[in-house]
Amino acid sequence: MVWHKSRVPETRIVQVADDELKDAVTDACALLRAGEVVALPTETVYGLAADALNPTAVAKIFAAKERPSFDPLIVHIASRGDLKSVAIVPDDIADAVNKLTNAFWPGPLTLILPKHPDVPDLVTSGLATVAVRQSAHPVFRAVNKELGRPIAAPSANRFGRISPTSASAVMKELGDRIPLIVDGGACSEGVESTIISIEPRDGKKPIFRLHRAGPVTKEQLQEFGKVEKVREVQLDAPMAPGQLASHYAPLTPLILLENIADFTPEEGKKYGLLSYTGDDDSPYVTLHEWDAIESLSPGSGKLAEAAIRLFFVMRELDEAGLDAIIAEPVSETGLGVAIMDRLRRAAVRP
Repeated sequence: MVWHKSRVPETRIVQVADDELKDAVTDACALLRAGEVVALPTETVYGLAADALNPTAVAKIFAAKERPSFDPLIVHIASRGDLKSVAIVPDDIADAVNKLTNAFWPGPLTLILPKHPDVPDLVTSGLATVAVRQSAHPVFRAVNKELGRPIAAPSANRFGRISPTSASAVMKELGDRIPLIVDGGACSEGVESTIISIEPRDGKKPIFRLHRAGPVTKEQLQEFGKVEKVREVQLDAPMAPGQLASHYAPLTPLILLENIADFTPEEGKKYGLLSYTGDDDSPYVTLHEWDAIESLSPGSGKLAEAAIRLFFVMRELDEAGLDAIIAEPVSETGLGVAIMDRLRRAAVRP
């Protein structure tokens, strides 16, 4: 879909910190009921929201993001009781769904389930399944509840670009394309939700197909079932949101340097380092006279902090006038799996 800039003359930002939450919710719901799109904070990243049962409104998400129609959206519900309005839970996975939603909802876990007939095909890109979650962010939850309808809300950025974790980042991405941004501050998780589908097994714990790594880790999921990663898919055939091999990318080429010996800088080019801790004696920091260095977890090396800062740091380096960004890998344990997933998708392909 092609965006026509003349459609929205100005984007307004409502500061939840400065106004009553009730006023922000009222403004957002009025626009959503009118079939418009609104940027809302979630605990993961900012989302571009529309009434999930209104295909005309959902089409505006695809247009504003310049998102291809083959890439399905996540649907957000206000309560677990609303799940039946957007999905059909088969009996053979009902127990697993109940245990997972008890453990992780509201929160950053998205379940892929057979879709309810009321969900427009545009939301699911024609698939027979729908991706569903319940956000834990108080602003998003308040809007979801007041609206009284499910909300489709992918990340509030242009397709393939760095996900926004602040209202200012949304404005840089979608300013003059959407009427309203609700500023709820920085996101607490910093990377998009974990996405799984569920495969039942007779007499055994179910298999969870991991379509996208996120804040709910493999280790946490393994208490309830066996986790198996889903392979990346071709550009035109994703089976769930967030599966595309190339995504979350800055405009500046990003190179994930998993082997220091592979770095050969070109004379006259400006390089920035996306460092894990930024320690002065780190082998990545001392590898080159960097033109800019940004750290995911300055001095401490905490994966939770690194996840929160990932997209912010990536955006800072993208705006630093560099020729290339060199990214240091992190340990692929816990949240490190989600961080490395985003770095690999953001990196240029050999």
